Amino acid sequence: MALVASGRYRMQMITIAPQTPVLIAGPTASGKSALALQIAQRQGGVIINADALQVFAGWQVLTARPSAADLARAPHALYGHVPYDAAYSVGHWLRDLAPLLQGPARPIIVGGTGLNFHALTCGLADIPATPAAIRAQADGIALPDLIAALDDATRARIDLQNRMRVQRAWEVARATGRSLAAWQDATPAPLLPLAATVAITLDAPKDWLDQRIAQRFDAMLDMGALEEARAMLPHWSAAHQSAKAIGAPELIAHLQGAMTLPQARDAAIIASRQYAKRQRTWFRARHQAWHCLRADQADISATVEFSEI
Repeated sequence: MALVASGRYRMQMITIAPQTPVLIAGPTASGKSALALQIAQRQGGVIINADALQVFAGWQVLTARPSAADLARAPHALYGHVPYDAAYSVGHWLRDLAPLLQGPARPIIVGGTGLNFHALTCGLADIPATPAAIRAQADGIALPDLIAALDDATRARIDLQNRMRVQRAWEVARATGRSLAAWQDATPAPLLPLAATVAITLDAPKDWLDQRIAQRFDAMLDMGALEEARAMLPHWSAAHQSAKAIGAPELIAHLQGAMTLPQARDAAIIASRQYAKRQRTWFRARHQAWHCLRADQADISATVEFSEI
């Protein structure tokens, strides 16, 4: 299989051998899952989730997990397998992923969580779990105070606008007496080196992606996202990791009478666009060695040429 890549990078041909692991990253609504399905159907393989929120049960529509029709087209793994009220880290994901990399099917790993791909291809420090008491303490500390408590090296490596990442770094230092940067510097070998894969990042202009995000959220409402939120309402807790699903807090707020449905829709679309901006910034900074495909084509499949190599 060969893909023609263009856009921010020079025109290039991407050749994919049938058994080579494939990584597909990119911002939300950029067409990653469609490309993964195309590869799986033409060359075989199992599509493995690398999105931090699609692992949770309960939020199928809002997290854009594969539909029943998609699941029937190709094998999928690590979607919706974690209880909605459980904690799930990058380390958990790597442990769940490891046996799949040894299986008979070629892995096609797809998602928008950059940290998962980084841990997979660069390694992950074996940091001990955070005690519940320390996590509870961190929950009550304001973001600027968490940032101020971090060492310079750690601050330089993480997204300081991402509360979850900052709090995690604070918790690591508090629980282990060792900074996150120090743990990262002692990182073991990666589970899947980048050189052993074909790694593809999808990208597109902001206006194109913004429109896609709005259209997709409207489609989610048509597919029952509000009903999904209503079913989750009795179990809702903002403290759940799964509660970070974009659109979930907004639709729950609507069901609780705090905003109208149009207000919830607009807020969710804004949040999704802000998330996509952070994703694009991450990938552009860290995926220089990845192939870049333009997602803003009338049909992304028009850039795909298949061959057995």
